[in-house]
Amino acid sequence: MTGPGTNSFLIGEEEVVVIDPGPDDLGHVQAILDAVEGRISHILVTHAHLDHSAGVALLAQATGAPVFAFGNAESGRSPTMARLAQTGLVGGGEGIDQVFRPDIFLRHGEVLQSDDWVIEALHTPGHMGGHLSFRLGDAIFCGDLIMGWSTTLISPPDGDLVDYFRSLDLLAGLAPRILYPAHGDPVTDPLPRLAELGAHRRHRTAQILSALDEAGGTAADLAARIYAVPQHLMPAAERNVLAHLLALADLGAVTYDGGPAAGVRWHRAAAAEG
Repeated sequence: MTGPGTNSFLIGEEEVVVIDPGPDDLGHVQAILDAVEGRISHILVTHAHLDHSAGVALLAQATGAPVFAFGNAESGRSPTMARLAQTGLVGGGEGIDQVFRPDIFLRHGEVLQSDDWVIEALHTPGHMGGHLSFRLGDAIFCGDLIMGWSTTLISPPDGDLVDYFRSLDLLAGLAPRILYPAHGDPVTDPLPRLAELGAHRRHRTAQILSALDEAGGTAADLAARIYAVPQHLMPAAERNVLAHLLALADLGAVTYDGGPAAGVRWHRAAAAEG
């Protein structure tokens, strides 16, 4: 699900910021070190997935630079997702980095700076509760929130669709000139892409409601009826459907049998009440 791999970004000359050291791969980390002429002074992590944060230990050991992030893998979860996590639902194939801990916690709007850069932390949950983006002038390094070649995975309890829509609105309101995702090429026309991603999720919600009008089902049942993807991608599709169902449940549009766990059966609210 990472496309061509993870992009690690280097900012600055005398004092260099590294955004997302990438996986626990010596070759990847060595490539970062080889590319730096100045001193690596800050290591920033967008979120605690293994393809972004697992290389932190190697890079921090080599440079002594402090590590900045929102928190650990469970930080920033919405109340709905925190309750879901208590049911025991974990994982989703996206590679949670359970051992990641930053040295310094960043919150929304905090600013880091040197003589040649000023970087603002933006809390942009959705793909993950503790996901950060980083603004440098009119550019935003957006981690896994936005990609040009694909939509992001929203996998409860780590991802939250309601948070995702809020983060899309946040970035749109900042009107960036360019977005730098952690996977794939830069997004050079951000506002249309942000609008497209929001419309895609609203269309998916409509598909789920239409499927529930025909018959109730589990998230896996609904994903099989809605998605036309290879079988190995169906678990991710199921998690995306679950994210939509949980958001719809908060709105009162759908109900479920028992507790909001992964395998429960979902219904349209009107049908359940009737």
